[in-house]
Amino acid sequence: MKRSILMLAMFFTLSTALVSCREVNEEENEMEMESEEMEREMDNDMDDVGDDIENAANDAGDAVENAANETGEAIEDAANEVEDEVDGNDDY
Repeated sequence: MKRSILMLAMFFTLSTALVSCREVNEEENEMEMESEEMEREMDNDMDDVGDDIENAANDAGDAVENAANETGEAIEDAANEVEDEVDGNDDY
């Protein structure tokens, strides 16, 4: 009787250990898949951030260029007005 009870206890212990190991492996695989998905999402987010930074830099460069052109035109207009004033061709 003791042998049969010990044998049943041993089989129960082994079956429990094998089932619990399988569940851990499935959980590890699921966690690994979630980790890879999060990594892909992070890569995509980083690419988007890089594109946004590049676009902002291009916009800033365009704004500086436009400001320089407008400043040059304003200086040129002011120089022409001063020249007209000196020549006596002033409209005032």
